[in-house]
Amino acid sequence: MEFLILSLEGVAEKNLPIFYEGREKERGTKKKAACPGLGLFYTILSAFLFSVASLFLKKIEDLHSVEVSAFRCVFQMAFVLPGLIYYKTGFLGPKGKRIFLFFRGFLGSIAMVLLYYAYQVMPLADVTVITFTSPVFTSLLAWIFLKEKYSLWDLLFTLFAITGVILIARPPFLFGSHVTGIEGSYSDHLKGTIAAIASTLSAASTIVILRKVGKSVHFFLSIWYYAVIGLIGCVIALFVLNEWRFPHCGRDRVFLILIGLLGLGGQTFLTKALQIEKAGPVSIMRTMDVVFAFILQALFLNHLPTWWTVGGALCVVASSTGTAIRKWRHSVKKAKQREI
Repeated sequence: MEFLILSLEGVAEKNLPIFYEGREKERGTKKKAACPGLGLFYTILSAFLFSVASLFLKKIEDLHSVEVSAFRCVFQMAFVLPGLIYYKTGFLGPKGKRIFLFFRGFLGSIAMVLLYYAYQVMPLADVTVITFTSPVFTSLLAWIFLKEKYSLWDLLFTLFAITGVILIARPPFLFGSHVTGIEGSYSDHLKGTIAAIASTLSAASTIVILRKVGKSVHFFLSIWYYAVIGLIGCVIALFVLNEWRFPHCGRDRVFLILIGLLGLGGQTFLTKALQIEKAGPVSIMRTMDVVFAFILQALFLNHLPTWWTVGGALCVVASSTGTAIRKWRHSVKKAKQREI
């Protein structure tokens, strides 16, 4: 899910180690020796919580995706505010970094709204698979804007990811006019696919911005911008669209609360995983999101994936896994060079 949360994962991967670096040097080896698989277990648990939150999002019937996003931002603000007060970071951040924080929040909130919309109109597994192209697009955007290295392997992984998305979207000009195995109308399926891709690109852009900002901004402040700008944007959009309504169904209210709690729980366990495990293995293990999405979709939504979706999922998972392994090996190689 979020990803949504989606962009917060980028925050955790890039910024959280800053504040635990000293303690990791003292305690990291001891933790791994005591329970070497604990970080990966936290990652699997995080993936499960995010997947269940996405399932509840599919079950909400009477609320627009923008309104669900607004409620999610409120939960995020409630979570981050005590951290801002505790670390005394302020609410605006360093002057030279505010423009980057603004765009990080703006793009992150757009990613969240588009992702929620995609979940509402597309099969759960299809959206989850598309969001896993984020590492590939992050590498591409980092090459364009940050001049990071982009090899032939990265190009191959990008082509794999695009192939996977095409297999899931199944455009009529390639697959004919009779597209089967989709949820609802093909028009909604196509709109959901476009929204999921745009969400993934926005999420990848936020990660590039976070790399640009580097270690100069506390990760709580980054999340704060994301939540505040997202809430303001969602409220404005709801008034323009005239879609604001209080959830009259008791079940929808419970689902909203559970989405917020499960999202925070998933983010917490992902954070814990990144504190005691390298980012490479965590990124690879996060592909369990796709497995859980397929299982939950079949069990609770009575929607079995087609072979096209399975093929697309394999392409995307192979692409994201390959990208994670390459980044992991590169970071290990750089660490060894520093030691020498």
